[in-house]
Amino acid sequence: MSSEGSTRAILAALLANAGIAVAKFVGFLITGSSSMLAESVHSVADTSNQGLLLLGQRQARKDADPLHPFGYGRSRYFYAFVVALVLFTLGSVFALYEGYHKITHPEQLTSPIVAVVILVVAICLEGYSFRTAVRESRPLKRSLSWWRFVRTSRNPELPVVLLEDTGALIGLVFALFGVGLTVLTGDPAWDGVGTIGIGVLLGVIAVVLMIEMHSLLIGEGATRDEERAIRAAIEQTDHIDRIIHLRTQYLGPEQMLVGAKIALKPSTDLATVAATIDAAEAAVRAAVPAADLIYLEPDLDRAAAK
Repeated sequence: MSSEGSTRAILAALLANAGIAVAKFVGFLITGSSSMLAESVHSVADTSNQGLLLLGQRQARKDADPLHPFGYGRSRYFYAFVVALVLFTLGSVFALYEGYHKITHPEQLTSPIVAVVILVVAICLEGYSFRTAVRESRPLKRSLSWWRFVRTSRNPELPVVLLEDTGALIGLVFALFGVGLTVLTGDPAWDGVGTIGIGVLLGVIAVVLMIEMHSLLIGEGATRDEERAIRAAIEQTDHIDRIIHLRTQYLGPEQMLVGAKIALKPSTDLATVAATIDAAEAAVRAAVPAADLIYLEPDLDRAAAK
């Protein structure tokens, strides 16, 4: 899948979160709800995050140079990691602080119906953003569960947007819970409880994202299905006896490095070796289009000779 699907999901999230952030801030100014303030900061963080993801995509398109001979594809992983840090510091920590402050220094809400209306509208907008991310990730997801897709995807933006939108939807429910119980019980501490729930939720999502993006940033290899396809493509090429060893690594979401040592028959002449390597590379690219850079080293099968 090209980065176009990721870009559409990012732009949908950006527009939704920007509008939601403005509405939530207005709601906070009217009601004084800490849940609304926490959700406002959450939406500002999410809007900033979409900008960072777009910046990462732009940086990744830079041409390779002597300093970065394999290009800048991992910029997308770096900025996705920064997004996780922003979500944790600006979203989670602030919400936890604000929730604690609200519980220890409770203040009555004014015009809580305004907060409820804004939160319901925000749920609709976040639902639109989430639906877009789900649609764009479907070609990559295939039969995988959502959790498995987040854990195994080499595309950083779609898992980030999916988790952000999921967190946003659950966070809005927490905010409704806090405001609703405050209205029903007359105890503003419930607003603080909802705010702490939002902070914990954002913290968990941020930690998951940091773990996944760190793994991508330091380099992940092909998935199991991709490795099987690469092995089959190489081993089925004429004149290749077997793969002695194979190494793969993603240089970016759409660019994989493949290196392999292949065993050829001892009697193979140089022209046949060159033609065999060309054929194997073409077969690998046909099987796994992301395998952009391929280095095959021919060798004798000494194990078989022994």
